[in-house]
Amino acid sequence: MTRMVLTLILIFSAGLAPVGIAQGDVLLIEEVRQSDRMNLPVNGMSMIEVRARYGDPVDQRAAIGDPPITQWDYDEWSVYFEYRTVLFTVLHKGVVIDTKKPMHR
Repeated sequence: MTRMVLTLILIFSAGLAPVGIAQGDVLLIEEVRQSDRMNLPVNGMSMIEVRARYGDPVDQRAAIGDPPITQWDYDEWSVYFEYRTVLFTVLHKGVVIDTKKPMHR
């Protein structure tokens, strides 16, 4: 009897786990798709290109580590550089993605 109950609990638990994971993945994938449509700095751009296209950052953090990683913060996102080249851009938490309005200069 105990084995049967444990087996049912395991089956029930395993059945719920994929549903929760799938829903979380869908939300993350949709955010990635939406951010791809936004006008953000992309991997490989130089600091000079980013500043020319998006203006001065709100905050600039000093380089840390080896290789040196620099962070520039804008109103809705931050861009990370290795040396003077963009590694990636990250939206700030809570930013609502709206592809209809221009986000940058």
